[in-house]
Amino acid sequence: QVQVHDSGGREVRAGGSLRLSCKASEGTFTAYNVAWFRQSPVEERQFVAAINSVGDDTYYAGSVKGRFSISRDNAENTVYLQMNSLKPEDTAVYYCAVSTRHYSKYPDHYSYWGQGTQVTVSS
Repeated sequence: QVQVHDSGGREVRAGGSLRLSCKASEGTFTAYNVAWFRQSPVEERQFVAAINSVGDDTYYAGSVKGRFSISRDNAENTVYLQMNSLKPEDTAVYYCAVSTRHYSKYPDHYSYWGQGTQVTVSS
């Protein structure tokens, strides 16, 4: 069973930056594709960004492209989501998700999830 722990969320002013971390324990980290999703009280869970197991391919939701950056440090079993130029509409609970089979934007393709970390962007 893969344990996923996401962290780094807090309140920040619009225009500010945050870096979220996702650490996975157990298993072979280099075999995991990892994605970030987010969910607000008024919206369904939506895809934010994903990175493949090797770390040489990434893709992003249109709403965050150019502002967010996903990366990974396989030596530390950690994936990061650097979020810049934050907007109030980025406010949500952010979840890290891990898959050994899929590299996609679909939540159903991910088997292991973190508990979520709250990001609040104030105007």
